[in-house]
Amino acid sequence: MHLHRISTNLTVDDPAGGHDFYEDFLGLEKQFDLGWVTSFRSPSNPSIQVTLIAHDPTAPEQSAMSVAVLDVDAAYAEAQRRGYEIVHPLTHEPWGVRRFFVRDPHGVVVNVVGHAD
Repeated sequence: MHLHRISTNLTVDDPAGGHDFYEDFLGLEKQFDLGWVTSFRSPSNPSIQVTLIAHDPTAPEQSAMSVAVLDVDAAYAEAQRRGYEIVHPLTHEPWGVRRFFVRDPHGVVVNVVGHAD
C-alpha cells in the first residue's frame, strides 16, 4: 500500500473554534472546513496534518486517524482479504472523498481515504 499521509483525528465539541492555535501558533494552514470537521496541514510538509471532528455524519463511529492512500479500492480489498473488521464500507462521500473505516487489532478505528490533493 502506498501511503500519502497520516493525520490525527481529534474528537472535539466545536471544530469551528480554536483555529488560531493551529494556524497562528502551530503554523498550519486550514485545508477545509465543513462545519462538523476542520482540517489543518503544514504548508511545508503536507504529510503533517491534524483534523478536528465533532461528529462524522455518515460513519457509525469516530475514527482516531486518517490514512490517505493512492488506491483506496486496493486498500479496501486488502483489508477484506486480511479479514479486518470493516466499520464503514467503501463509500464515495458527498464532500468528494472515497473512504472506508477499518478497525485495527487494538480496536482503534482508522479512516482510509483516497482523494486528489
